[in-house]
Amino acid sequence: MHKLAEFLFYDLMGWKFSGTMPQLKKCVFIVAPHTSNFDFIMGLIVREVLQMKINYIGKHSLFRPPWGWFFRKTGGAPIDRGKSSDTVKATAKIFEEREEFRLALSPEGTRKKVKQWKTGFYYIALTAGVPIVMVAFDFGKKEVKISQPLIPSGDIETDFITIRKFYEGVVGKVAARS
Repeated sequence: MHKLAEFLFYDLMGWKFSGTMPQLKKCVFIVAPHTSNFDFIMGLIVREVLQMKINYIGKHSLFRPPWGWFFRKTGGAPIDRGKSSDTVKATAKIFEEREEFRLALSPEGTRKKVKQWKTGFYYIALTAGVPIVMVAFDFGKKEVKISQPLIPSGDIETDFITIRKFYEGVVGKVAARS
């Protein structure tokens, strides 16, 4: 599977990496911009090229038949966003319970263009005491851009300046939604 992923990523699609993936057992990856369903497929390919176990959460309806088995098999966990539950604390508890847990999230929370990102990823990392690693799928440059780990300081406004700067100029698959 690894060789196929490398063939798809490098040879067929013509992509490259910018930055080095930090070797962390626990972290929150924020992957943006999320503009298309293809971003999920791209994430699976990148994960296989890097040979790194990375988990994700998704709306619970994705985990119903006929495709639920696939999302679970690829590291997904269902979240019922309709319930008034504390997703931040529940997710931070997973980090506490596991020796290794890397969580990938889309900070936009949707494929549509948004004016402001959701902040759950930030508070999950802060509560769990794990770093944030920024990952950009830049379809304009055919480049997966990877940051160094950012330890959330608790000053979200200052940390978001660093985060926004990392994603400046990045173009999603659907450029109009970037």
